[in-house]
Amino acid sequence: MPVSTPVVPGTASPVPGAPPGRRRPARSARSGGPALPYLLLLPATVVLGAMLAWPLVRLVLLSVREFGLAQQFGQPAAFVGLDNYARILDDPQFWAVLGRTVAFCGVTVALTMVLGTLVALLMDALGRGLRLLVGIGLMLAWAMPPVSATIVWQWVFDTRYGLVNYLLTASGAGDFRGHSWLADPVSFVAVAALVVVWMGVPFVAFTLYAGLTQVPREVLEAAQIDGAGPWRRFRSVTVPYLRPLLAILTALSVLWNFRVFTPVYVLQAAGGSARDTNLVGVFAYRISIGENRFDVGAAVAVVMVVLTLALTAVYLRQMARQEDV
Repeated sequence: MPVSTPVVPGTASPVPGAPPGRRRPARSARSGGPALPYLLLLPATVVLGAMLAWPLVRLVLLSVREFGLAQQFGQPAAFVGLDNYARILDDPQFWAVLGRTVAFCGVTVALTMVLGTLVALLMDALGRGLRLLVGIGLMLAWAMPPVSATIVWQWVFDTRYGLVNYLLTASGAGDFRGHSWLADPVSFVAVAALVVVWMGVPFVAFTLYAGLTQVPREVLEAAQIDGAGPWRRFRSVTVPYLRPLLAILTALSVLWNFRVFTPVYVLQAAGGSARDTNLVGVFAYRISIGENRFDVGAAVAVVMVVLTLALTAVYLRQMARQEDV
């Protein structure tokens, strides 16, 4: 009596000498059909739609109406169309804030990526014990809440008891006793950028270190045998392997740093000038809550959402390209 020979999934020929058994069912049959992935995504899509789409719709509706302090006490909110958008687009302060936000985002993203890459390379070069210590330090910096981290840096740059003023004065760099780093807009933005970079470096370093572990050592050794120096090996071998990660991390850092709020707001409360140091997120909050112009603040927030969605599209496009590779 002839015995049927099993077939390897994905091949047409049977396996010689393999024990008889039942054939595996087709993948589409096992997975429940092509509609199953969409059904599994449906609950999460409904929850996200309820939690994100409805507030966004309310924000858009608020931005096309007149809604100030009087409307808070029951006066009807009249429909004004795009007047609130025209008002902020004609406001030189809005463009100053937007330009400051773009510059702040560009500088902080560049510093975060460069420092994160250097820390990842350091972790890759260290031994197990020192790498563990560096990892613990990064984890502590990453786990600290933004408000706590900002308050720590606020103390470091404090006018009377700050560590920076003490060290600069003690080293003979000048008399920095009583110097206020937050009073000047340039030094204020520098301190805020330092806080943002300090909070963003751990994530970039951990992700790139994970990517470095996937770079084939034999390729690096072959490049070294061919006479390539450390910089040439990094530029010609390591960077091509890390390019998808670098693109995704850059896109994420742009999204996070463009919407930064907590460090700027906390440092402004510690003595900074709000008018000369506002970024878009804090600017929208101060117009809405501080000046009771909820309609104009909503228009600023909608513009920020549109810019963020445009940046998100770049991120999703990069993700799609990575999936195609």
